Amino acid sequence: MVQLGANRYGKAEVRVVRVARGAAADGGDVIRDWNVSTSLSGDLADTHLTGDNAKVLPTDSQKNKVYALAKELGAVEPEDFALSLGTFFVSSQEPITRARISVEEYGWTPIGATGYSFARAGDLVRTTTVVVDSVLGPSVVSGIRDLVVLNTTRSEFWGYPKDPYTTLPETKDRILATSVNASWRFRPAAVGSADWAATFAAARSAILETFAGTYTYSLQQMLYAIGSALLTAVPGSCEARLSLPNKHHYIVDLAPFGLENDREVYLAGDRPYGLIEGTVLADDAPDPGLAWT
Repeated sequence: MVQLGANRYGKAEVRVVRVARGAAADGGDVIRDWNVSTSLSGDLADTHLTGDNAKVLPTDSQKNKVYALAKELGAVEPEDFALSLGTFFVSSQEPITRARISVEEYGWTPIGATGYSFARAGDLVRTTTVVVDSVLGPSVVSGIRDLVVLNTTRSEFWGYPKDPYTTLPETKDRILATSVNASWRFRPAAVGSADWAATFAAARSAILETFAGTYTYSLQQMLYAIGSALLTAVPGSCEARLSLPNKHHYIVDLAPFGLENDREVYLAGDRPYGLIEGTVLADDAPDPGLAWT
C-alpha cells in the first residue's frame, strides 16, 4: 500500500523588473530586479490521485499575479512583496492553506546623476523566503547570497588531527576567503513592524565589519562570529544560518625560478573546497515552525 505524502506546486523563477519612475530621493528611478518563485500547498490530493484539477490554480495564473502585484505595489521591499503575494493566494483560494514565496533580488547602482542609468551591482544577491499559513500565520527569513570577502592576513589554521592522509601544512598566516551565504529568521512578533530595508543594511554591515575585524583560527570561528553579529545587529531576528565555502588560496612555489615567495603570489583554488555550515540561535528563539521549509 502507498499513500500521498506532503506535496506542493507553483511557478518557479518568475523574472520581473519593476521600475518606479521618479521614486528615488533625488527624483531618479528605482529598480527592483527580482526572481520570484511561488509554491502552494493544501487540499490538493484529488489532482494527484484522480487528475481532478478543480482545486489547482494554474501556475500561469500565479505568474500573472506576480506581474500584476508588482504594478500595484510599486518598488517595495522584497519581504513586503512576498508577504502580500502569499497572503493573496491563501485568502483567495479556499483549498490553499499555505503559500511559500521566495524572492531573489539583484541590485543596480545608479550611474551619475541621470536618474535613469544603472550598472548591475554584482557583489551579492539579496534573498527572501516567506511562508504564509492559514493557521500559523506568516514567517519571514531574509538573507544574503554570494557575498565574496577576503582577508589577506590575520587568519591561522593549525592544531588539527593528523592521520596517514594528512598532507596539509599548518599555517600561522594565511588568506581567508569565502562567499557568505547567510539567512536570518525573524520572530513572529517582529514581522508586522520590521523595517526591511534597514534590517538588510544592518545585516550586510554586520557581516562585512565582523569579517574584517575578527582574527580567526578557523572558518568555523568566523561563522560563529558572523552569526552572533547578525543576531545583535538585526532587530527582531532570532536565528541565523550560514554556509561558508572556503575559497582556498595556495602559495605558489617559485623556488624553481630562483624567486622567493613571501606570501605574495597565490593560486586561487576552484574545487574541491571546504564547506562550513552552521546555525547561531538566540537563547529564547521560538520554534522555527514553517520558516525554513
